[in-house]
Amino acid sequence: MDAIPPPVEIVTAEAPQASVIWLHGLGADGNDFVPVVRALQLPPTLAIRFVFPHAPQRPVTINGGMVMRAWYDIYDPSFTRREDEEGILDATARVRALIRRETQRGIPPARIVLAGFSQGGAIALRAGLGHPETLAGIMALSTYLPLASQFPANRHEANRDTPVLMIHGDQDPIVPLALALASRQLLEKAGQPLEWHLFPMAHEVNAAAIETMGAWLEKRLSTPARKP
Repeated sequence: MDAIPPPVEIVTAEAPQASVIWLHGLGADGNDFVPVVRALQLPPTLAIRFVFPHAPQRPVTINGGMVMRAWYDIYDPSFTRREDEEGILDATARVRALIRRETQRGIPPARIVLAGFSQGGAIALRAGLGHPETLAGIMALSTYLPLASQFPANRHEANRDTPVLMIHGDQDPIVPLALALASRQLLEKAGQPLEWHLFPMAHEVNAAAIETMGAWLEKRLSTPARKP
């Protein structure tokens, strides 16, 4: 396994007052969503540090054991028949270390958004909903909630009211829409504040999705931090 490079960082203005930790999908790296920052068209007065970490290199079973950047292993197309719990928990710990790093740099947890695409979004949901400090929000793109049976026990009271944005494509050939809808239903049934958008796209983010993400982030980070 290789040494993991430091995260890619984009700062939108001097002295950032908020952070977005954004996790890439399977086989990509931290550079994948860097171009999206400008496309979000956030106000220039909103000082945000975008942090794009790299997943470790690991063999991925569904891809014939090929080594690539992955937050956890995927065993079959169902995603949930057999899950890599050890890998998911390791990735969750990595995200929490990144949150601590941001707080050490002066950003309180309530000004931090976790975001992710595909398996990166799965980790954003798992790590964010179970985090013991109140976060600003969770943005989950083309993804699902992993280890769903553990959700009631894993969800921390601190993030019971944390807003979640879920975006999915109605033609997604990778993460089945039915799986995303099941995750949505589970969260809504538990009372988690959730905004859901379905767009005519595959396993991707299109212009309409990016516009929605920008508006949601602006709303989350332009308002005062919620009390824990």
